[in-house]
Amino acid sequence: MKKILLFTAVLVLLAAAVRAQNPSSTATQTTNLNLTDAIDITFVANNSATGAQVNFSFSTVNDYANGLESAPIQMRVRSNKTFMISVKSNSAYFSYSGSAVPAPQMYVGSVLYFKMIQNNTGGWSWVNNRYDYIDQYDWGFLYYGVNGGDQNFTIVYRVTPGFAFPAGVYTTNVIYTATQM
Repeated sequence: MKKILLFTAVLVLLAAAVRAQNPSSTATQTTNLNLTDAIDITFVANNSATGAQVNFSFSTVNDYANGLESAPIQMRVRSNKTFMISVKSNSAYFSYSGSAVPAPQMYVGSVLYFKMIQNNTGGWSWVNNRYDYIDQYDWGFLYYGVNGGDQNFTIVYRVTPGFAFPAGVYTTNVIYTATQM
């Protein structure tokens, strides 16, 4: 039994000696990630910075009296820093296409409203389920959105032109801006 133990010990020492004899070498390389601030905002439905047209068709007296609401519009923000979202119209007045002369002046801020019905950005807003107007001035409505690759919020529009304007097509562009904080 002593011979077996002695033989096993010699084999273990021999294996250790053989391992110790293996030469080794190492090489080191530095890897740098040169990150810059990155942010974008897109419409989820078409994965584009330009959303589909939103058309409101006023066909009954009740439409004029009560206004109309759009379908929900979902937007996505991707940012590597905390962000805010602002909104504005591209002009103080809707552009008019129709037969009325002179062209009517419909002020955007008294007709076009929006509210946020869903917010998965981690940020806060005072237009959560509450309408506020849109006009030509850029104003923030969502603050401290958390950085990430799929921060979503959903808005709806409401338009209430009343009975003061003649038939025609009234158009404005709504501009959303995502800004890193």
